[in-house]
Amino acid sequence: MKLKLSIRHGTAAGAAAACSLLLMAAPTTAAEGLDPAADEILRSMSVFLASQQAFSVSADISAEIITQEGQKLQLNAHSDLLVQRPSGFHAARRGRFADLEMFFDGRQLTLYGKTLDAYVQLDVPGTIDDAIDALEAGSGPGLPASDLLLSDPYRALVNGVTSSGYLGRGFVGGVECHHIAFREPDVDWQLWVKVGDEPLPMKYVITTKWITGAPQFSVQLGSWNLKPAIKAGRFTFVPPSEAVRVELLPVDVTGEVAAAREGK
Repeated sequence: MKLKLSIRHGTAAGAAAACSLLLMAAPTTAAEGLDPAADEILRSMSVFLASQQAFSVSADISAEIITQEGQKLQLNAHSDLLVQRPSGFHAARRGRFADLEMFFDGRQLTLYGKTLDAYVQLDVPGTIDDAIDALEAGSGPGLPASDLLLSDPYRALVNGVTSSGYLGRGFVGGVECHHIAFREPDVDWQLWVKVGDEPLPMKYVITTKWITGAPQFSVQLGSWNLKPAIKAGRFTFVPPSEAVRVELLPVDVTGEVAAAREGK
């Protein structure tokens, strides 16, 4: 089973081993039961993000897995993301095996596995929200922190939350942040939001409670650029001469492309 990479889809289990791998219109109503301070910070972050017409950001991703022998291991990856609302993004992810790129130009969504030299291409006319829905409906690689790219992040993030709290201030990557925490039936998640006039998310951690060992998935965000230079055609995929179009890119339980194409 493919593991989910977003807070709103934050649980999964493998058949052989238990693992967890987890990257607008202003909302008008508060989520029932949310701590007022935590709700205000989450809301302001969501409105600010949704108001940015373009941005780029990098992410260091850590995912814990629990082996059949009960050993907890941490796997790491890095991702770079470029977004232009409402209908364009490019994401690159490098991990254990993955050297993966995603392109969306408002017409087509493309997943290109450089290791495989193969790509999947879907007709997805519409917005970034439509592209994220298409990714999450499939069984191929996902997009870490996809909740944060939606036109209404707040609505997606608070769906299913049963309680929350404000835990004060801390520092992530040298940046002072508000620390907020939320609980759902299957997962707990924490978010660190930059203090000040640019309430950007700097880190989040998802804990899968119902798996023995409570593995965590975390993303630390940095190198935010709210005025990136974007070249024409940046979000349109042009296949390399030897790349092969396929129906599906195989992934392992960590969400990464599983292996190189035979003969490569």
